[in-house]
Amino acid sequence: MSRLDIDTIFPIGEKNDAFAQYFVGQSYLAPLADLGMSVSNVTFEPGCRNNWHVHRASSGGGQILLATAGSGWYQAEGHEPVSLEPGTVVQVPAGTKHWHGAKADSWFTHIAIAVPGEDTTNEWLEPVTDDEYAALKASGGSA
Repeated sequence: MSRLDIDTIFPIGEKNDAFAQYFVGQSYLAPLADLGMSVSNVTFEPGCRNNWHVHRASSGGGQILLATAGSGWYQAEGHEPVSLEPGTVVQVPAGTKHWHGAKADSWFTHIAIAVPGEDTTNEWLEPVTDDEYAALKASGGSA
C-alpha cells in the first residue's frame, strides 16, 4: 500500500523527519492549527509507532487522539492496548506514559491535539520493542 492508498480527509503532510528519532518506521505530519494549541494530522505507515512518551504539565495538558483512517493501537503503561478505528477518541491525561501507532498490516491516521496547560513538555522515552509490538498482533488487543 502506498501513501496515496490511505483515504483521509486531512492532508498526509511531509515525512516527519523532525521527530523521526522517536518513531519506529515512517510517519508523516501535517500541522492543521496552532491557535493556542497544536492540532496535527499524523499518518503512520503499517507497523510504524512512536516511542513511549509522557505529556507533562504543572496543570492542564495532555493529549487527545481522534482516529480518522486506517487501523492503529494506543496503549497506556499498565493497561491493555486499545484498537483504534475511525471515530475512536482517546483522552490521554498529562503524566500518562503511553504510545500509539499503526497496526502491522494497516496505514493509520489520527488527529493529535495537544491540550493547553501550564509548563507543558513532551518527554520521549524508550521505543516500543518489536516483541511488545508483536504481542499485540498475537493477542488481538482490545476492541
